[in-house]
Amino acid sequence: MGAYFASGHAADVMLAALVIEAAWLSARGRGLGLVMVMLGPAALIVLGLRAALVGAPWPWIALPLALSLPIHLADPRLWQRAARPSA
Repeated sequence: MGAYFASGHAADVMLAALVIEAAWLSARGRGLGLVMVMLGPAALIVLGLRAALVGAPWPWIALPLALSLPIHLADPRLWQRAARPSA
């Protein structure tokens, strides 16, 4: 099991699941842009995880993690939820 994680294959499985989810959301009528802002941050975080698992240099870990925040903030649903008054 340790070799499975050390090789990065666990992250590959998570990325494959995100691709399947993206296809499913697209098939249900979600636009590609919306799907990208919904799943993009998760994909970038998993890419950072994969880089860490395989022992990549720190910039390869930090870059996808840093890029995930602006994409997350581009999600219009985030701002819609933030604008709702709390009950």
